[in-house]
Parts: sequence; structure tokens; C-alpha cells
Amino acid sequence: MNKRNKMNPKNYKRGYPVAVLIGIEQDHAALWHIFSQVAKQQQTIPLNGERKDQKALYSFHETIINALRPVLKEGIRSIVVASPPRTSFAQEFVSHIKGHHAWLLQGTNKAAFSQITGSASAPSQVAILTKTSAFKQLIQENAAEETENLLEILEKRLSKTDNLVLFSLQEAESLILYPQAPRKPQPEYLLLTDDYLAGSRMKNRVNRLMQIAARNGVKTRVIDAESNAGKRLKQLGGLVALAKMDA
Repeated sequence: MNKRNKMNPKNYKRGYPVAVLIGIEQDHAALWHIFSQVAKQQQTIPLNGERKDQKALYSFHETIINALRPVLKEGIRSIVVASPPRTSFAQEFVSHIKGHHAWLLQGTNKAAFSQITGSASAPSQVAILTKTSAFKQLIQENAAEETENLLEILEKRLSKTDNLVLFSLQEAESLILYPQAPRKPQPEYLLLTDDYLAGSRMKNRVNRLMQIAARNGVKTRVIDAESNAGKRLKQLGGLVALAKMDA
């Protein structure tokens, strides 16, 4: 697979979301959605000013955070921050998060942030970076942390009676594909293992459900079947939809 095609979601199915990659350079940042099959650029954020200007740098970091908010609402919690060798751009951004956005690092919905050395501004750079063993290792580590958080959410929902937990594809479709009346349970999460997705005899239905769920703001995650959360999902059939009561 050549680099151009790998980075072009029109030529290949993009797969399911895995992480967000933020490439921070001297004067801009590039945000990428990393899917299981492709990387898709979302936007480029300029630094309006110089790095030595603390107000400009603060505003730059805040703009990146604001760009992340929609992604976080979709349920993607694995964030990799890259910056070129012999720079501290990634470290400065993570320090900004720790100092001004501690909510991103706390609770069951916290995000997993990691740093890597390398440029991620152009498609060719991202294609190279995402193939490295270091990047793959970070993705695995972030996924382990993320799935532990999802497992905690799942167990809490299973212990309650006021939130629905649905265990079949048909039930999940009824919840997610059709508008729910006010004051009725509303879809919030769609969780499934990678084994369930790969082995399903109704893969087209599953993929359609995932696409519509993500488009409608349902937090959709494909989880490693061998992780703790994945093993728990397998006990429940491999696919679970979680609903919450409409406020």
C-alpha cells in the first residue's frame, strides 16, 4: 500500500477510530483522526504570534483544546502529541493541560495523553510516524488505560436499574437507529470487541450501526478482545449498548 493511498480515506475504508494525533510545530498544530485503516487530517491551527509570547502560546494551546472537545464527546480518549526532535512543544502542551484542564485527566471519562518525538504536520510524515514501533506502543498503552475507564463505566451501568444496558445487535439498532421519544432512554455508548466486529456474520449491519451511532454523537468504541474490558464484553456477547435517561 503506497503512502498516498494509505492517507486517502476515499480509496480505503477508514475503519474504526483509534486515537487522535496532534502534531505541534513551531508555528502551528495539525490534528489527525487515527482510524484502524487510515489517518484523516481534521484541521490546522496556526500560532498567532511568537512562542516567547506567553499570551499567544496560551491562546494557541486553548484553541487546540477547543478543537479536541468534539472528538472527546465522540468517546475517543487516546491522544498522542508529537513534536519534532530537540523541541519541547508537546511537553509544553501537556503541561498546559495539567495546569488548566485537569478535568481531562480525571474521572471515568478522562483522556489518555502520551508524547512522541516526530513531525506530524504532513500526510507523508504521519504515514511514517504511525508505522513506528514507538507509536504503536503508545497506542497500545493508551488503549489499555482507556478501556479500563470504559470497563468502570460498564460495571457501574450494570449495577444500576435506571440506565439501560442492551446486549444484542437488534436491541442496539432499535435504540440507536431510531429517534427515541423525550423522557425515554437515549443512546450514549456503543461498545464492541474487535473479535465481534471481525467475526460477525452481519458485518454490514454492524458497520452501518457504528457509522450512524458516531454520526449521532453516540460514543462508539471498538475494544481489544483480550483486554479486561474486552473479556468482560465477550462475557456479555461481544456487543453492548448503554443508554441513559433523557434529562
